[in-house]
Amino acid sequence: MAVETDVLDELRRLRTRVPGLAGSLAATVDGLVLAHDVPCTEPEGLAALTAAALGVAHRMTDAAGRGSFRELLVRGAHGYIATYAAGTTAVLTLLADDRVNVGRLHLEGRRGGVRIAELVDARIGPGGGRHADRPATREEAQDPPDRSRPIGTLPVRTPQRPAHRPRTGG
Repeated sequence: MAVETDVLDELRRLRTRVPGLAGSLAATVDGLVLAHDVPCTEPEGLAALTAAALGVAHRMTDAAGRGSFRELLVRGAHGYIATYAAGTTAVLTLLADDRVNVGRLHLEGRRGGVRIAELVDARIGPGGGRHADRPATREEAQDPPDRSRPIGTLPVRTPQRPAHRPRTGG
């Protein structure tokens, strides 16, 4: 698949531009690996965890009234895991050493996410992912956040009737 080769080339270029970058992964928002450069890490597991974290990040930004997801940074005892939106169908995850320049990591991660989004959208087409119904980043940047719902509240879900009758007595 041509998109896999192009995305892998972008991941390798990221490693040369960010000193301290230990690995990178591009995946769909559903957790399928597009391309990876992650030595000593299982890419399928990392892609699945990225998809799970992405789902939580979408809920957090929505609940806090902060707009659509852009990026997520996790710091561990031995380094960083940074996840960046790459359009509506893909996501970029970077693994970095503890001494990485975090500003440089963000700068190159954001640029890499844009380039990967262009590659994926050109070859696969936009939409189709689990979060594809969310507005595009450029459009949302112009819209003010919805202030009608207090911060931290989630939409109320109406309970459904059970499909079967509950048992009574004994």
